[in-house]
Amino acid sequence: MLLFVGLGNPGAKYARNRHNIGFMAVDEIARRHRFSPWRRRFQGETSEGTLDSERVILLKPATYMNESGRAVQEAASFFKLGVGDVTVFQDELELPPGKLRVKVGGGIAGHNGLRSISAHLGNDYRRVRLGIGHPGVKELVHGHVLSDFAKSDMPWVEALCE
Repeated sequence: MLLFVGLGNPGAKYARNRHNIGFMAVDEIARRHRFSPWRRRFQGETSEGTLDSERVILLKPATYMNESGRAVQEAASFFKLGVGDVTVFQDELELPPGKLRVKVGGGIAGHNGLRSISAHLGNDYRRVRLGIGHPGVKELVHGHVLSDFAKSDMPWVEALCE
């Protein structure tokens, strides 16, 4: 069994934010592979299904980004999963828009969702880093990640999530 975690902030206000591309990615997995309907549990929403005969639990924490680790730890503990069974889908400033990289462990690069998960589980989980681009100036980062994707961004965002 695997746990796939999409990072984001709950609520319609944040639905199209760059920070929520992790939620968008797991929503697409659920849609494409006909996972079960989303339901509230583990301080978030879960959906279940199978990928290549492996049972997969999708989780979208409802704890807000900075506390994502609480929901992830609760789900992982319930299913008795090790840190190696967890994959986190996250926004990545250091990758150009539309690029994707996968790695195990590593630094958190100031990402508060990763900081929270690492504090609760350890650091050796898989990360699917979804490039959202950097605004170019450190002072603009907060506003960049918490702003919505432009309508013109949606084709590459949808292609990346697919």
